[in-house]
Amino acid sequence: MSERRAYKDYFDADAANQLADQIGRSYQLDRRRFKRLCTQGLKALEFHGRVQQFSKALRETLPESVPDALAILTSSLPEPLPDCEAVTDGWLQWPIGQFIADYGVDEIEASFEAMIELTQRFTSEFAVRPFVERHPKTTFRRLKKLTTHESPHVRRWCSEGVRPRLPWGKKLTELVREPDPIFPILERLKDDPELYVRRSVANNLNDIAKDHPGQVIDRCRVWSGGSEERQWVIRHALRTLVKDGDTRALELMGFAAPSEIDSKLAARPGRISIGDHTVLFAEVTNGSNATQRVLVDFVVHFVRQKGQRSEKVFKWKTVELAPGESVELEKKLRMRETTVRALYPGEHLVDLQLNGVRMASTSFQLRKP
Repeated sequence: MSERRAYKDYFDADAANQLADQIGRSYQLDRRRFKRLCTQGLKALEFHGRVQQFSKALRETLPESVPDALAILTSSLPEPLPDCEAVTDGWLQWPIGQFIADYGVDEIEASFEAMIELTQRFTSEFAVRPFVERHPKTTFRRLKKLTTHESPHVRRWCSEGVRPRLPWGKKLTELVREPDPIFPILERLKDDPELYVRRSVANNLNDIAKDHPGQVIDRCRVWSGGSEERQWVIRHALRTLVKDGDTRALELMGFAAPSEIDSKLAARPGRISIGDHTVLFAEVTNGSNATQRVLVDFVVHFVRQKGQRSEKVFKWKTVELAPGESVELEKKLRMRETTVRALYPGEHLVDLQLNGVRMASTSFQLRKP
């Protein structure tokens, strides 16, 4: 997606024309009506609203029969992505997935055929979520069978589509409450030859861990001892629990509670402006008689509006310290605003976290530019 077509502005008159061109290769579309339906009142709509409006325009200009409409949309799709690292201008296909979600839920056979094809060009992870809600047993049965599909895009979809807390996707409340239906799919995919697929397995487990940490830790404990690829899945699945200092997850990852560890933390300079950076300096000393493996993280307590604070854990380094050994670390901390985090002036606290335990602390003042 080009910089000009960022987020909601992607779906404009030009996108409507491109999608009409694509569909027109398979069906005699009323282009003028389609474009008018896509673009009416578009400026007032946010991203999801625009995608839904494009979906509605498809419904009103394609055949009334949903299976027939799905067949046309499927035949119009571009060539499948050649491999897991390939990229395409897949956002143009987003309204097709929305069409499946909006109008295809009661046409399971035709919709699944369309989603299998779509996910090999873009993704069907958003399209399948209404099927999970409306037809859970049928959907999970089909997805379980598809875990052996020859396309890694389809195999990944089997996991990604049922993530309980998928970013940009509707939260699957029943799976948040009870994730058991997901585990048979993840069991089949945990040793998939493609990292692309295994990453989705880990992200799915990470989602589940936010509500059911014990179940995820137990699952990872059973999986431990396998290949290095599987150990990567476990590490990635437990990343949030490890950042949160969950002692069970840390123990599974080989990090015991710190014993006789001395630590220091400083931030220099101690006064910076928004957009600048400070440098964190840490010293960690093993005062015990045994070698210790130490996971070093730091926690920033961001100043929010009305004097409130929110904290975020950042990874730093893993060190192994012999008895009496010390290590000095430094880390640049940039304080730049992003699309997901606004910054406010005031004293920002920073904690040094060792194997999940917060120890030394420091602070710095953040000023307006």
